[in-house]
Amino acid sequence: MFSGIVEEAAQVVSIQQDKGNIHLTMKCSFVNELKVDQSVSHNGVCLTVVRKDADTYTVTAIKETLERSNLGLLKAGDKVNLERSMLMNGRLDGHIVQGHVDQTAICTNVDEADGSWYYTFEYVFDKAMAKQGYVTVEKGSACVNGVSLTVFNSKDNGFQVAIIPYTHDHTNFCDIAKGTVVNLEFDIVGKYISKLIQYQ
Repeated sequence: MFSGIVEEAAQVVSIQQDKGNIHLTMKCSFVNELKVDQSVSHNGVCLTVVRKDADTYTVTAIKETLERSNLGLLKAGDKVNLERSMLMNGRLDGHIVQGHVDQTAICTNVDEADGSWYYTFEYVFDKAMAKQGYVTVEKGSACVNGVSLTVFNSKDNGFQVAIIPYTHDHTNFCDIAKGTVVNLEFDIVGKYISKLIQYQ
């Protein structure tokens, strides 16, 4: 479980193809605090640490993950938003994030707004999935590349978010431009509510 508060935008050191999977080797400031079997969110995708070296660690993304996320598009040198799993005795500064990316979205516009930025994202709308909670709501929460954000201008197939300078500078939002593919996780609370309504 995560909160969508990114700890670090870390660098991809190398990517190794292994049949339908890829092994991502990452370098970050808290490598010495990690251990094998630990869960870490990578652009919003919960992955397990499978190897740890002096200053790097490695995780594996399988075919299902690669089909639903942007991890298969990564290259060495790219920045990835990292977050370790949430401590149960801590504050929930973002919102409940599972680390289970639902689908990708595409950035269709970035507007600078006198010190902040408005990002517009669009995704493929599926009515059947929408009935199960795969939607956004005005002023609700969404997780984009592992970042907990507040939605505005919510539409069937897209939404906007406002990014403050700190988030822009300390996550890979600084690299997101028109055409960039991002990971999207819809709010789990909305999914449960939508499912329960179907049984009434």
